[in-house]
Amino acid sequence: AKTTQEWLRDKSLNVLEWPSQSLDLNPIERLWKDLKIDTGLHYDRYLREVIDFLEKDQHFREKLHNTDMEDIKQGKLAKELDFVGHHVRTKLDELKRQEVNRLRTLIKAKQDAEGGHEMNHKVLLKQFEYMNHMNPHTFEVEDLDKLIQSATNDLENYDQKRHEEFKRYEMMKEHERKEHLKNLDEEHRKDEEQHYEELRKKHADHPKINHPGSQDQLKEVWKESDGLDPNDFDPKTFFKLHDTNGDGYIDEQELEALFTKELEKMYRPNLDEDDMTEMEEERLRMREHVMNEVDTNKDRLVSLDEFLMSTNKKEFLEPDSWETLEQAPAYTDEEMKLFEEQLAQEESNLNQKTSDLQKQKEELERQQEKLNAQKQCYHLQNVSIDS
Repeated sequence: AKTTQEWLRDKSLNVLEWPSQSLDLNPIERLWKDLKIDTGLHYDRYLREVIDFLEKDQHFREKLHNTDMEDIKQGKLAKELDFVGHHVRTKLDELKRQEVNRLRTLIKAKQDAEGGHEMNHKVLLKQFEYMNHMNPHTFEVEDLDKLIQSATNDLENYDQKRHEEFKRYEMMKEHERKEHLKNLDEEHRKDEEQHYEELRKKHADHPKINHPGSQDQLKEVWKESDGLDPNDFDPKTFFKLHDTNGDGYIDEQELEALFTKELEKMYRPNLDEDDMTEMEEERLRMREHVMNEVDTNKDRLVSLDEFLMSTNKKEFLEPDSWETLEQAPAYTDEEMKLFEEQLAQEESNLNQKTSDLQKQKEELERQQEKLNAQKQCYHLQNVSIDS
């Protein structure tokens, strides 16, 4: 493996002269920048279009540079909307009208899918939480304030939603496995159970997993991914290497990339025993853990100072063993029981609805037959009269 000095020389890099083109971004500008990526929110496109147009206004850009998180909480940044150019406001009005129409179409489609039943009022309001829906025509200060606040809050809750989705995925997988076993005879059921246990053992048979964010884990990345000598490990250089966009921070995506080598020990594509959905949940757990340990100001970014400070902690040098997913089940027995009861209820409701529809169909067919018979009788009577 190359020494750090050799690697830097070959790449013509000097740690003391590292790119710093984005180091002057304040926390709000970084948040603003993060909101421009695909957030996964149901109003993601609207959010990014609003941001793109606001950035075209010089006054707003200047205010953004001098804004802090407290200004966001007090709605001061949103009030700057009153001072943006007329053409920007006109475009924002148009974007809002389009978004209101989109939401109305979605809600109408949902109502149609539910057979015309009235939607839950709280659910309905939740759909419009990021805008002032009482005024569907113009984009006002309140709209920008709601949009920024909602996006910030929703992104903070996004990970929890992913955990809940994963839990449901795991419970559904187990439910379907047990349902499959019910349809087998005794001999085939035993074979399936044995095969299932073999797969579990094969998945658990992997090299030691380093504690995420520990010295051992980062040194392994330094050696295997960066091609550098572990004896020359330097936290500051490591940070610079993995701040891939050079903005002076390791964001959540850059942090998750550091866990690829650990995840490859446990998960290999195309193998029956390894589930890639579980791999992504493990990646999320690792990232959350490191962020909780290192991101002291909770801005969802790791600064160089925060990173260097974390390398001085005892946990960095002597961490506990990492509890992987197979050691930490995604759900409890009670949650599984409740889940299966809900599935049974949903199936019962669906069967009842199917039965009701079948009865309606049969009734309509009877009425149609009756109507056809009446038409035939009427026709015969007319023929008889004419003759």
